[in-house]
Amino acid sequence: MTETFEIPAALRAEHEELHARLLAATREPGEVGEAAREVARLLHPHFVREEEFALPPLALLGPLARGETQGMSDVLPMTRRLKAELPSMLAEHRQIVGALEKLRSAARKAGREEHERFADALVLHAQTEESVLYPAALAVGELVGLRGR
Repeated sequence: MTETFEIPAALRAEHEELHARLLAATREPGEVGEAAREVARLLHPHFVREEEFALPPLALLGPLARGETQGMSDVLPMTRRLKAELPSMLAEHRQIVGALEKLRSAARKAGREEHERFADALVLHAQTEESVLYPAALAVGELVGLRGR
């Protein structure tokens, strides 16, 4: 039986909030809306991939910290995939951040501070993924692999 791993609720909520804020920006007229739609075009498939294999392993951080190991080996294909696809995930981040810089600039020119703040928040989210979440997910795979031996 394959185990399912739920993305931690706080991360899921953050993704949902970012999606909602991006959707609002895509509805703006002119340059702001155009820039936001480009961010959405790049971000949607990236978020889908993250939610498929990069974030679910994080559900095991608490149990692993408590010394639990049962039923965790099903996470290994996800962490192997993250390891293999990490260079492309990081390249996607660079594209997304580039599009966010254009959104930030357009929002500033249009006086839409909320969209400028959103762009900053999403850049920070990408940095958090790169420096904390992706490495933590990979560490989950390493630890599960070691404990399974």
